[in-house]
Amino acid sequence: MESFGKDLLRKITNVELPGEHAHGIFSPPYRPVFTYDQVLAKNPKFAAVNIVLYLKNNEWYFPLIQRTEHEHDRHSGQISLPGGKREEMDKDFAETAVRETSEEIGIDRHYVRVVRQMSPIYIPPSNFYVYPYISYTRKNPVFVLQQSEAVEMIEFPVASFLTLSDEPEIMTLPGAGGLEVPVINFNGYIIWGATAMILSEFSQLLKNM
Repeated sequence: MESFGKDLLRKITNVELPGEHAHGIFSPPYRPVFTYDQVLAKNPKFAAVNIVLYLKNNEWYFPLIQRTEHEHDRHSGQISLPGGKREEMDKDFAETAVRETSEEIGIDRHYVRVVRQMSPIYIPPSNFYVYPYISYTRKNPVFVLQQSEAVEMIEFPVASFLTLSDEPEIMTLPGAGGLEVPVINFNGYIIWGATAMILSEFSQLLKNM
């Protein structure tokens, strides 16, 4: 049976969100912290991302993507969760997360069920305010990458987050302007920035179940 048992989704729903504490573990020390009112004063763009869980060989996984390189995109080439900007047609941020997941990696949105929202996070370099969600797909996913958005997909085992350290590895990255940043190093894939901060909260949820 899967590592966390059949009641994983129920447990995730009931755990208290650690929020800024979890974000701070993988936050660069120079990252400014803003209140919600300060963020709104910056007229941010709104987006949503999705940790979409699925079973493979009786183990829980979720996909990450390596984004396509774009000349004027601050986040191009980085490893991230599927997601994107909210559109006017989206009734809420949960719909944004599911729609973008379907568009970017080909998962049939009709089988995706949202489990819960996680703590939103502001990304100063791109002025995005991002709402992360946890969901699951009731059907085995068939991944089809949207080449304009993603060049590679990484199947990430949920169980690995039970051992994610609260003292992360520090690396100097060109994408961070040559500055030192905390990273998640998964089989040579380097995850940092907002994605690492969101996944840090996901890790704390799992550890607190």
